[in-house]
Amino acid sequence: MKHFIMAAILLVVASAANAQASLYSEESHPEAYCLALNIYYEARGSNLADRAAVSDVVLNRVKDTRYPNTICEVVKQGKQKPSWKDPNVMVMVRNACQFSWYCDGKADNPQDEDRWVDAQMLAYQIVHEGKYRGIAEGATHYHATYVRPKWAKDLQLVGRIGAHIFYRWE
Repeated sequence: MKHFIMAAILLVVASAANAQASLYSEESHPEAYCLALNIYYEARGSNLADRAAVSDVVLNRVKDTRYPNTICEVVKQGKQKPSWKDPNVMVMVRNACQFSWYCDGKADNPQDEDRWVDAQMLAYQIVHEGKYRGIAEGATHYHATYVRPKWAKDLQLVGRIGAHIFYRWE
């Protein structure tokens, strides 16, 4: 009987894990999906506090009038130019986005399923439950610890969380 119960539990857990892998789609929950992609590509190897702070920056930008009004617009913000194929169609300028992964020329399909599920779960908690809001203390910018962007000197340092250094406007 123990083996039967354990098998049933494992089956339920495995089914739940597979269901979570596709928790969001771009069509069904665009804002949570965009935030999950940003968490995945900007901080998937970081600790929970760092991933939450990276997300908090996106939401801080949504509330700031200097940035677009939705999560997806903030995540996808960047320079555009007319397509060489069709001048009436605008395309992203490579490596000229607010979040580098978005216009790096690579496919944006998460490959690490476990970290993608984690990113989606965190995005859900942040978007739908307001969890972890404020962890970045009003930061609207961040960068990885191994880079030194020129713009950092013009902003107020908030601090470091995990692999990122956070800043806000004065």
